[in-house]
Amino acid sequence: MKTKTTLLVFLLAACAGQSAAQPAFNPDGDTLLNGTYYMRQVFYFVSNQGTVDLTINVQGNITFSGAGTYSFTGSVLNSSTSATKTETFTTSGSYVISASGEGYITPIYGTITNGNIIGLVSQGIFIGSIPGTNGCDSLFIAAPLGSTEATNATLNGSYTVAYFDPTFLPTTTALPGGDAIFNMTADGQGNIGNINATTYSGTNTTSSAQSLTGVTYAFTNGAAQLNFGGKANGSTLLAGTHLLYISPDGNFIFGGSYLGYDMFAGVRAATSAPSNYNGLYYQAGLDLDESTAGSTSGYPLLNSYYGSFTAFSGNIIGHQALSSVSLMNYQSLSQLLIFGGSNDFTYNDSYTLNSDGSSDDSAFGQHYVSSTNGLIRIGYGIGPNLSLNVALQAPTFSGSGVYLSPVGVVNAASSAPFTAQVSPGEFLTLYGSGLAPSSASASALPLPDKLNGVQVTINEVAAPITYVSPTQINVIVPYETNPGPVAHIQVINNGAPSNVVTELTGFTSTGVFTSNPEGGTGYAAARHSDYSVITDESPAQIGETVSVYLAGMGAVSPAVTDGRAAPSSPPSTTTASPLIYLLDTSGHYLQATVMFSGLAPEFAGLYQINFTIPTGLVSGKASLEIIGPDSDSFEALLPVTAQ
Repeated sequence: MKTKTTLLVFLLAACAGQSAAQPAFNPDGDTLLNGTYYMRQVFYFVSNQGTVDLTINVQGNITFSGAGTYSFTGSVLNSSTSATKTETFTTSGSYVISASGEGYITPIYGTITNGNIIGLVSQGIFIGSIPGTNGCDSLFIAAPLGSTEATNATLNGSYTVAYFDPTFLPTTTALPGGDAIFNMTADGQGNIGNINATTYSGTNTTSSAQSLTGVTYAFTNGAAQLNFGGKANGSTLLAGTHLLYISPDGNFIFGGSYLGYDMFAGVRAATSAPSNYNGLYYQAGLDLDESTAGSTSGYPLLNSYYGSFTAFSGNIIGHQALSSVSLMNYQSLSQLLIFGGSNDFTYNDSYTLNSDGSSDDSAFGQHYVSSTNGLIRIGYGIGPNLSLNVALQAPTFSGSGVYLSPVGVVNAASSAPFTAQVSPGEFLTLYGSGLAPSSASASALPLPDKLNGVQVTINEVAAPITYVSPTQINVIVPYETNPGPVAHIQVINNGAPSNVVTELTGFTSTGVFTSNPEGGTGYAAARHSDYSVITDESPAQIGETVSVYLAGMGAVSPAVTDGRAAPSSPPSTTTASPLIYLLDTSGHYLQATVMFSGLAPEFAGLYQINFTIPTGLVSGKASLEIIGPDSDSFEALLPVTAQ
């Protein structure tokens, strides 16, 4: 399993009282949230010792104006005030959604200060979390009410449901957690009957079975009481009464316990391979890694996230904006990095599509179920990697004139999708239509900021350009684009401006160039010390110092003028030193020694890291992880030999 925890900072701070800049998204997608929605949000405040100090659930109706404001009516269950009684709660606030569907909602529950819910809307559903809030994890789901109030007849047919409760068995000292997946068939009259669930809890690597009988549901005011039976007493994962919400088309359900801090999501599941499981998806979820719980090496790690991924031909290139830290115990002080901010994690994964429409990945140990049309996917984790994941296929975007796709800004090296942060000096690829009159490439350094009549501005600063075509432009982010909070990107084709696309920014956005011309998968662009290319036939040797080429390592010293060749004497080094880890096919996860990190001399916008291959790796294809102060890329491979 790939590890997402290495760079996470070990801090004690909680959500409340954290300061955070409000992202200045363009509000050109505010109408994507319009009308009354059902919503549920769960919060987990976790100490550095792995205990849950505070839990909250908020659920009810949130009404969006379609113009940036909302009102909320519902209930709150706060473990610090009462573990047995919800409180009625009303409030109002604001939201901003960009054309891509990415945006934020200001906090609904007032005690969570500066914790904007950042997420994405597609298929009529909003999913999100609160990234960058140390010590607090949260998951938010909202789906619209239908024009006709849901009744028992609305819930009719077979559903597959993923369930997650990180506070299961709360009397233990560390997060034990539990998750489950089960099928249920509703008869449209309030009866479900028998449920056979596959469950995991704590550190268990094998599943358990839980059988329920006489399960019923009853809709009132458009929402349902789902009655599992029994009583939630710390020994039975699925028990008691849960509130169930349903999307207008009946294909998606979600909810959780009135008096608990769990969350479930379900789909009217496919019975064969989905007809359209490919392309860009928006995602949000919760992960609980129990693999080290109870050992001398550390505590379990809880993390919430939102992001996106691209699925193609059994591969995934994905991004997750993680909560900064929930808890972590490092094995050595050298692993303790005080970075702060959210962890922008990009990764490469593969999946197997099963004949029943489900799929399994190779990186996170998760099992997924998709709707028949592939538009919605839910998943849960195979212990000890417990989780809940909700993914929505992105809309199709098109426009007239000079049009920059709202999801068309990606890392030129790693192909990390548009939700990944943009950093100063990063190579970007922009996609759209009508972007240039014809194809053209820059022929010399310094790179021009106008090519074939085309300019790209990022926060109103002209960016160096390497290539333009009607559908694609390659640019370098100006170093003046300082982190926080967003970058506004616009293409100007011979005087005709495009729409403006908003991207979140960071200090770094690490991404390795690869042998795959599309980027993001395959072998890293890497060389031996004699400058020959590292390949299967000529792998990296244990103890050898090699060079890897990448994008997005941020600020350098001495500074380099945008678009100009990097100096060789002295070279420009990154102001933040990266960490390098290699994961071999036997599961050895070892840190490499970094010898140099900076701009590749005589190139523009190309970063280079020299590091020594650590002893202890076995021969084969090692996964390469490169960690900047606020980004983590775990995508490229590096052939290594121990011979």
